Formats: sequence, structure tokens, C-alpha cells
Amino acid sequence: MEFQLLGQVEARDGARRIALSGSKVHTVLAVLLLAHGRVVSDGRLSELLWGWDPPATWNAQIYTYISRLRKLLGPGVDLVRSQPGYQLVADGAHIDVVEFERLERLGRQALEERRFTQAAETLRQALDLWQGPALANVTPHLAEVELPQLDEARMSALEHRIEADLALGRHGRLISELTRLVSEFPVRERLRAQLMAALYRCGRQTEALRAYHEGREVLAEELGVDPGPDLSATYQSLLSGELGTLPQPAPSLPPGTPTVTAPLVMMPSAPADFTGREREFDELCGRLTPTTANRRAAFQPRRLLITGMPGVGKTALTQRVAHAVAGEFPDGLLYARLRTDDGSVADCGEVLVTLLRALGETSEDVLAPNGEPARTDDLVHRYRTRTAGRKLLILLDDAANELQLDPLLPATADAAVLVTSRNRLSAVPGSWTVALDPMGADESLALLAAIAGSGRIAAEPEAAHAVVEACGRLPLALRAAAARLAARPHWPMTRLARRLADPASRLEELRVGPLDVRRTLSAALRQRPVSDLELIRLLAVRAGREFTVVGAALLLRLPEDAAEEFLERLVEASLLEAHGIDATGAPCYRFHPLLRLTAESLENSPAGRELLRAG
Repeated sequence: MEFQLLGQVEARDGARRIALSGSKVHTVLAVLLLAHGRVVSDGRLSELLWGWDPPATWNAQIYTYISRLRKLLGPGVDLVRSQPGYQLVADGAHIDVVEFERLERLGRQALEERRFTQAAETLRQALDLWQGPALANVTPHLAEVELPQLDEARMSALEHRIEADLALGRHGRLISELTRLVSEFPVRERLRAQLMAALYRCGRQTEALRAYHEGREVLAEELGVDPGPDLSATYQSLLSGELGTLPQPAPSLPPGTPTVTAPLVMMPSAPADFTGREREFDELCGRLTPTTANRRAAFQPRRLLITGMPGVGKTALTQRVAHAVAGEFPDGLLYARLRTDDGSVADCGEVLVTLLRALGETSEDVLAPNGEPARTDDLVHRYRTRTAGRKLLILLDDAANELQLDPLLPATADAAVLVTSRNRLSAVPGSWTVALDPMGADESLALLAAIAGSGRIAAEPEAAHAVVEACGRLPLALRAAAARLAARPHWPMTRLARRLADPASRLEELRVGPLDVRRTLSAALRQRPVSDLELIRLLAVRAGREFTVVGAALLLRLPEDAAEEFLERLVEASLLEAHGIDATGAPCYRFHPLLRLTAESLENSPAGRELLRAG
């Protein structure tokens, strides 16, 4: 069985094309394939089929689409009902997205290892899988969610392939392709830098300079920013005459010759426009780099926990810290995400397999004969053996609890660990915690300016302050607002401020491609026990901006002790803020404004209604 997503969504059984009709059926198939074998909830399917306005019979319609797919795809594909949704199992099927990701990963690795010929060929094979715009016949709701990252993956593969071709001296044949691409994507700086290199190496220095200055004008006019590091470095290399130098390929070594490998780096790069958090950044870097005056710290476990509400910027900060101190960890930077895309807890065995493969273990060592991860105890033993004595920095992103973390912590102090979590993990031995709050006003404005352009902030300071406050100073929301402005250079700041002023539509405004405040906060709420959700919604809808245990107990019809325990659980999960005391000395609590709006809207979304009914 073959499935195509990189173009029209199609299914083929050998040479026979399976006739699928209607965008809804294509959407359901695409969603299940993109889940890579994970369960997709009914609520998630509804959102991707109909957005936030599903029909009254949405559940029955989903069942109909699944039944139709079962009949069309035949016995080779299992569409399994697994609460709270459906799962597609198609062992041995060829899925073009999966094959693209595999080839892109191999090509990128070959490029990093300076095997340029292999990199160019492998990446060309990956790009040949695209048969046109991806997901061309699905609903706009799915396209809006998935297309940005698919298109970005394709463009990244294309840029890497061009980089390999440039390294092979193919600049002459690249100029026409790059000229077209720069015209189509004028603010994509890497393509422009590659065009400059190709022109310069063909003796067309004047045109290379013109390409840079045109790019600088486009960036200033459309985004209000200056050229970034890549384009600026290419310009400096052009001026110094270094742009004509081709990188050296990796030498061919005789069999048996030992090789020197580069440090292992799994860590995603930090956002180029990262702004603020200087105090926390300095504290974390200091904890990871003990000085000679504090030699004792070098022999103690370095386990740093970064906690805070969803969207507060925990992952971005830790990635920035990790790259800043990478020199202290010559054996490499490891990264593991501890939740899946739908917010559920990642399987510990699968996480260990990923880390062990990065550390050099083969599939035979970490997988059972049936292809499943080996016994967890065996994997933990291998992991602790592999990490012992190695100066590694390990980022464990979005941990759920201490039990999930325990198998992933190295047994020696040579490796350091950064952990991000929404929950306050107080039982991790030898740990030190940084709690992130929403940003201050100045930092929030600086982040807005870094993405949307400082000129727009300076031109309308009052409107910029209004945008910051509407975003609750939450970095994820600020990034979404700034991205909306950057994509609409003709919008005045006051227009966005006015649109964000209405609480009823605010969450919808704070959704740009993968930056989706409602989805992020809803995923965090969905991780709570079902019995908590109705109580959270009641507090969000009926409690005041601030409330005490007594007020919550009356509203929720709970004894005060039970109400206080419930509120403190929410505080520990970073879903509620403890905010001072009232005149009687009682502690006060409050929701972050955007979290309150999300909780209020639970009843208005299919996923939320499904969860509330389950309670």
C-alpha cells in the first residue's frame, strides 16, 4: 500500500489508485497518516475537519468517514477505534512524508559530514517525492495547521541541496534556479546568500552586490528588519574575497583508519530572535559551568529544572542556554521531547531508543525481534552505561512527572541535565529549579520589536503596549501577534490592538501557522483529570479576576480543605497563579488571562465538550 501526502492526498494498492471522494475523507486519511501511528482524538479530527464550528452530527460524520475508509483501503490497513479517537496501522506501507523525512535526514547528515556528492543526490531524491503543493485536497483547517511546517521542511531540504551543489562547484547551473527562487521568496535570506555565492563564483561580483542590497531593502520594507547573520556574513565574505573559496570535502580514508567524529548535537537551534530572560539565562549558564572557585559543584549532579505555564518560553530558553555552554560539553548535546504532538506522555522505551541510537547503539541492541523497544530495564542499563564518564548536556523537554524522568537521568555527574516541565517537580534528587513567569513589559515590547520591527513599535507605542497586555506578556502569544504583524506590513499596530481587544476573538487572532495559543493551552488543560475540567471551567467563568480558597469552595461546592488542595494542584501544574494575600491574610489565586479564556471556551469546542461530557 502506498500513500501520498506531498501533493494530492492519494492511496494506491500496487498500480491501482484507490478512489477517495471528498475533501473530508482525504482529510481524515491525511490526519491519521501524519500522526505516525498515534491515536488521534475525535475532538482533534473535528477541529481539522470543521474548525471551531462543527455540525451537530460531527461525531456521527467522523464515524461515517472512518467506515468509508475501512471499506476502501481494505484489510491491509487497520483503522482502529482506540479511545479517545482512531489510529491507523499500516505495517509495511510506503508513506511519502515518512520517506521524505528519512532521506532529508540522511542528506543533511551527509552535508554536515562534508560528503557533498551523497548529500546532493539524497536530498534531490527527497525533493523528487513532492508532486505539487502538499495536502492539496484537504480542508483549509488541516492545511492551515500542517502546511507551514511541511513547506518549511521542503524549503530547508532545497536549501541544503543547493548548499551541497555549491560545494561541488555547480554554481553556474544554479544561477537561474536561485534567481527564480529569490524572486518567489524574497525575504528568505539563505537563498539570497546562495545566489550571491553563485554569482560571485561566476565572476559576476556586481550582480552579487546588487542581490545583497536588494535583499536589504526588501527586508527593511516588508519586515522592518536588517539582514540576519547568514546574509551579513555572506556579504562580508564577498567584500573580503573569501566567498569564492569552496569548502573542502571529507577526505577518503583507507579501510580501518580511525575517524575523529564531531560532537553529537541533537539539540534544536534556539530562536534567532530570542529576546529577554537575561537573569535566568545567566543563572542557568552559571550552574552549568562551575568555576575553579567552586570545584565542589563540578562533582555534584547538575539537574536544572525550568518550570512555568505553557507558552512561557521554557524550551526556547533552555535551547539558548544549551548552545551557549556547548563548549563545556565536548561529548555532545542530546535532546528528547517527552510528550507527543497531542500532549500525551511519550513512551519511555521509545525515548530511550532514540537517545541510545544517537549515542551509537544499533537497532539490534535496542529493539526486540518484533521491532518494539527492548525491555525498559535493559534500555536504562545501556543508557546509563553509555552516558557514564561522558561530558554530555541532555535536554529533556516537557516532562510530565518524576517517574518519567527517573530512567532518563544519567547515573554520574559528568553529564548535566536540563528539564523543562509545566509541573513543579519537587522530588528530583539534586535538582535546582528556575520558575519562569510571563515577561515584563519592557521584555515583551523588545520581543515584539525583534519580530515585527522596532520602527512599528516606536511609531505607535500606546498600541504596542495594548498588544502586549492583550497577550498577557506570554511569549507564545507575543510571537503569534508579532508574526501576524510581520506578515502584514500594511497593518498599523492599532489595527491589531483593536482586534485583540475583544476577548471573544482574541485566541483566534493569536494563531499563526504553528503558533497557536488556544491549541497549546487546551493541550495542557486536556492533561488534567476529567473531574478537574468542569471545576476549572466554573472557576474561569464565574470566579472574579482574583479569588480565595473560601470563594472557590463556595463556587465549587467543596469543603475548604478540598478546595485548597485542588487550587494548589493547579498551581503546581502552572495552570493557576498564587498571587499574594487578601486583607484577612488568606492566599489569593488567579488565572493567566489567556488561560482563563481558553478554559471558558472549553464548552465551545468539540474536544472540550467531549471531555466535559466524559466527566
